[in-house]
Amino acid sequence: MKHIVITEFMDEGAIADLRRDFDVHYGPELADKSAELQQRVTAADGLIVRNRTQVDDALVQRAERLRVVGRLGVGLDNIDVAACRRRGIAVCPASGANDDAVAEYVIAAALILLRGCYTASSAVMEGRWPRQHCIGHELQGKRLGLVGLGGIARETAKRALALGMRVLAHDPYVERHDPAWNQVQYRELQALFTDSDVVSVHVPLDDGTRGLIDARLLSAMRAGAVLINTARGGIVDEHALVEALRAGRLGGAALDVYQSEPLSSECGNRFRDAPNLLLTPHVAGVTVESNLRVSAVTAANVRRVLESA
Repeated sequence: MKHIVITEFMDEGAIADLRRDFDVHYGPELADKSAELQQRVTAADGLIVRNRTQVDDALVQRAERLRVVGRLGVGLDNIDVAACRRRGIAVCPASGANDDAVAEYVIAAALILLRGCYTASSAVMEGRWPRQHCIGHELQGKRLGLVGLGGIARETAKRALALGMRVLAHDPYVERHDPAWNQVQYRELQALFTDSDVVSVHVPLDDGTRGLIDARLLSAMRAGAVLINTARGGIVDEHALVEALRAGRLGGAALDVYQSEPLSSECGNRFRDAPNLLLTPHVAGVTVESNLRVSAVTAANVRRVLESA
């Protein structure tokens, strides 16, 4: 019987489905246990991971039987795809399965950051009435700038358009005749940051995007504009972002991803006292509903490869 190792959390129903035909080891803590993980993969025909498990060349070399890596999500920066390709190992992301979840997160973050009244609970409970400080802005009529125009960005654009926003995007890899541009205006990257009230990041982390959003681009943003990053932490210069927030050049920011995850106390301290900053623990794409979809798609992908091997 073929053996599957799962190193991070996955829907129990999808695991049960795999267990009908495969020997499955479910160890949602394995991402943090390198030695045990390396031992486990030596007998694995299939490996299922999220974003914390590092499927590097060394791990691939130990996994002599491995035929497929199922990714519970879409980002592949934690997987050495080239090493897998050399060994004939299929890499299967759950493309599209969490697009809705991330798109809703982006819109929610934009509403919270621009409206500016959702942190007043303690003041109201204490009898203070900070109405003047809680008068924010509407999304209606604002410009959303999308860095990247893949599946998640397109779902975000649909929701933004429904709320009366104008949508701009920069993505040199999407052909101009693609229907995605029908209601989205193209901008060069610098112009996107200059023209947008909300900028949302939707590109993978690679050598071309690492550190892409730096002090220069952040300084190009209009006063009061906000930045939302649900892609990967290494794309945004965190030090430059905090500096822009503290200097009042930005109206706010929401980060769901970071250069190092989870944050150490030292890394966390860099964000302390930055105004209008929302921090969440890499959960934009994880809802009850999306976890069911992502898990089902991943289980089906891994099953398909192993049954055909």
